[in-house]
Amino acid sequence: MLALGLVLNTLSIGLFCWAIFALAVYALPFFVALSIGMTAFQSGTGLIGALFIATAGGALTLVLGQVVVALTRSLVLRIAIGTAFAVPAAVAGYHVVFVLSQIGVPSLAWREVFACLGAVCIAGTAWTRLIVLVETRPFEPGEVVEHPPYQFLLPQGSSDDRLTPSSSTGSRRLVR
Repeated sequence: MLALGLVLNTLSIGLFCWAIFALAVYALPFFVALSIGMTAFQSGTGLIGALFIATAGGALTLVLGQVVVALTRSLVLRIAIGTAFAVPAAVAGYHVVFVLSQIGVPSLAWREVFACLGAVCIAGTAWTRLIVLVETRPFEPGEVVEHPPYQFLLPQGSSDDRLTPSSSTGSRRLVR
C-alpha cells in the first residue's frame, strides 16, 4: 500500500507540474477575466452576466494577444506583448514552486532559489507558447518576402540523368 501511495503521489505531482507549464500562457487572460468578472459582479450584472463578461474578456485578451504577436512586424511590440503574458506567469510560477518546495526543502533560502528558478522556467514557457505563432520575417523594413517554390539542388546534367545505388558507399549517386 505504501508503494502505491508513493507512485500515485509522484504521478499527481507530475500531472500538477505539467498543468502549470501547460496553463502558464493563460495567466494574463485569467487575471483579466477575473478582474472584469469581479467588477461586473460588483456593479450589479449578476452571477451569470459576470461569468459571461469575464469569459469574453479573458478570451478576447488571449486571442488579441496571439493575433497581434503573430501579425505585427514590430519587434518592440512583440517583446512588450510577450512580456505582458510572461510576467503574470512568472508570478504564478514563483508562488506555485515556493509552495511545492515547502514539501521537501526545509531551508527558506533554498525555497527562494527554487521559486525563482521556477518563475524563470514558467515565464519562458509562457513566452515560448505565445511566440510560437510568429512567422519568421526579414529584418529589413518594408521588404516583401514571397515563398519561392522548393528547388532541389542537384548537379546540372542532361535529361537522361538518373539516380542509381552506389555499390561502394551504399548511398545514391548521379550516373550519366
